[in-house]
Amino acid sequence: MTEPSPLPHPERDAIELTAVLFALSDEARLALVRQLSNGPLDMVDCLALGVNTPKSSRSHQVKVLREAGVIISELRGRRRQLTLRRSDLDSRFPGLLEAVLGA
Repeated sequence: MTEPSPLPHPERDAIELTAVLFALSDEARLALVRQLSNGPLDMVDCLALGVNTPKSSRSHQVKVLREAGVIISELRGRRRQLTLRRSDLDSRFPGLLEAVLGA
């Protein structure tokens, strides 16, 4: 059995403000980012997306955040660990993350 290939993540300099703002404009995704602001989580432990939310919907929400450069999704065994890209976002857009999370 082959290992799944890593998912693509934008480089720090390629993170675009419009993509980040779009990703954070959804209530469920914003709740997930707030939860991740306390530290990395296994995807199945991300209660912000709701325990009854279908797997396909959870995967879509995570994909939008990952492709925007807001989070990193890494394979850890058979699970995915999600991490907020706080330092990358703070470097690209100083104060944005704190402003959005504090709102």
